[in-house]
Amino acid sequence: MAEPKVLITGTTARESFVIQMRVIWALILREILTRYGRHNIGFMWLFVEPMLFTLGITVLWTLTGLHRTSDLPITAFALTGYSTVLLWRNMPTRCVDAISPNSALMYHRNVRVIDIYISRLALEAIGATISFTVLSIAFIFFHLMEPPEDPLLVLKAWLLTAWFGGALAITMGAWSERSEVVEKLWHPAAYLLFPVSGAAYFVDALPKAGADVVLWLPMVHGVEMVRDGYFGSKFVAHYSVGYMLTCCMVLTLIGLALERIVTRDFVPE
Repeated sequence: MAEPKVLITGTTARESFVIQMRVIWALILREILTRYGRHNIGFMWLFVEPMLFTLGITVLWTLTGLHRTSDLPITAFALTGYSTVLLWRNMPTRCVDAISPNSALMYHRNVRVIDIYISRLALEAIGATISFTVLSIAFIFFHLMEPPEDPLLVLKAWLLTAWFGGALAITMGAWSERSEVVEKLWHPAAYLLFPVSGAAYFVDALPKAGADVVLWLPMVHGVEMVRDGYFGSKFVAHYSVGYMLTCCMVLTLIGLALERIVTRDFVPE
């Protein structure tokens, strides 16, 4: 009698996983249509928008002559900094107050709060990754920057930064359902975090006191890791994989705990 029980349990779990993947995919498609529609270039804005932002920063820095102040290509500096920041920064914005506008979806038995968060996080991660990849290939092809010295380190840094952004997003999203203050505070906080996130400076260039302060921010470690993977031989990188992993795991536990509370108490209107 033991074998049939194992088979039934395994089949049920597998079917449940397939159903949830279909739900998440359907939510992703719905989000694309809701956010971008079918006009102009449609869903391509998903990665064109971050590409334009990064390109704009690169052109601005080049026109102001900042590319002459260092041996490092300003293109590589801007790409690795701002693309990495856009990866984690946009995720919480999409998850804060994300449940109320989608409350009607919660009438469906297979749609849960976490599914809405995951679909939005996946969309942001896909857009930022496509933007980063396309710009990297284009800049390398036109000899505006060199290929990464350690692609595996870049990949690891990118995945860690995406994990951090996703964990932060779920935490802020679930918390915003418990308190309206979170939504009002997150937007100014996101702008204040942008200049200290590591996109526009090297940690090694800061005074020791300043470096010690900014290294408390997990996103700074992500930017330093990406840059270390691209041109680590040209500067001294400061980051700790262990510290970033710890922050990601703690945020994930907090976020999932808050999400469970929201799921338990949420009543569709």
